[in-house]
Amino acid sequence: MNPTPHRPRRWPAIVIAGVIAVASPLARAQGTAWVSSERDHALTLVDLRTQAVIGTVPTCKRPRHMQPSPDGRQLLVACSDAHQADVIDLASRRSVRRVPLGEDPELFDLSADGRTLFVSNEEDGELGVIDMASGKRQASVAVGGEPEGVKLSADGKTVYVTSEVASRVQAVDVASGRIVAQIAVGKRPRRLALTPDGNQLWVSNELDASVSVIDTRTHTVLATLRFEVKGVRPADITPVGLTFTRDGRRAYVALGRANHVAFVDAASRTVTHLALAGRRAWGVALTRDERTLVVVNGLSDDITLVDTATARPLKSVRVGRVPHTAVVIE
Repeated sequence: MNPTPHRPRRWPAIVIAGVIAVASPLARAQGTAWVSSERDHALTLVDLRTQAVIGTVPTCKRPRHMQPSPDGRQLLVACSDAHQADVIDLASRRSVRRVPLGEDPELFDLSADGRTLFVSNEEDGELGVIDMASGKRQASVAVGGEPEGVKLSADGKTVYVTSEVASRVQAVDVASGRIVAQIAVGKRPRRLALTPDGNQLWVSNELDASVSVIDTRTHTVLATLRFEVKGVRPADITPVGLTFTRDGRRAYVALGRANHVAFVDAASRTVTHLALAGRRAWGVALTRDERTLVVVNGLSDDITLVDTATARPLKSVRVGRVPHTAVVIE
């Protein structure tokens, strides 16, 4: 294990479930990180136990967002330049199917039963609704310029979509396909994450150095969390990827060109720690035990493995060119 020469800031110890973690998270980390590479048209596989690349899986052009199927047997990959999803069998690590997604698909979400896919189509300014059994487009909803983030509500009745141009989140009723709320947030909203109880939707605002917190019952903004990084200009704090722990107590927010990840106490909505990552920290994913955070760095072509108990970066692993998303499969 080779810690970076960066001297970490002196932060209070992080306590998880009342116990301070002391063993190396990398010694415990299990599973494989699948990382999409936009320019290599491939997925890089990193063994989290050995912290080494163990192979690549070819896919369609410009793979970006990825999500496992609800049964955990397949991985769906949105390929923007191929205008389709690649469906990869995780056991064989082979593509088994391609599904048309429309022009320039960005991010997507799947219904709980895996039958319906909701995808943002940037060029058309639409939310596409795809029937996975037939591979056919069921509906399209105009949602504003440059849609990106897509997230289904906990009950599956509402799908939320960010519009980067309009600086809004659109709430779309799944049954009718109608927009039921337009929620003003910060400049250039990118990604969405639901709290585990489904009551709050967090939205990263890339050009506002902030996250908007939305009440999913009233579709109103409850709070705005703003980020600061010592020695970094506000214009270079560009939050994008974010995720929650399973208990909802902590959020992790990748701060883009600030090259850090923020550890956020979800209840108080305060930043407790900052972890150094690579250049343009873009996406984040947690291992199942939540002791290791995988940070995707879009401009340094690597991932950073971060100890969530100490907020220390422990290992950087080179992956493909312009990595976009990481998914941990165990």
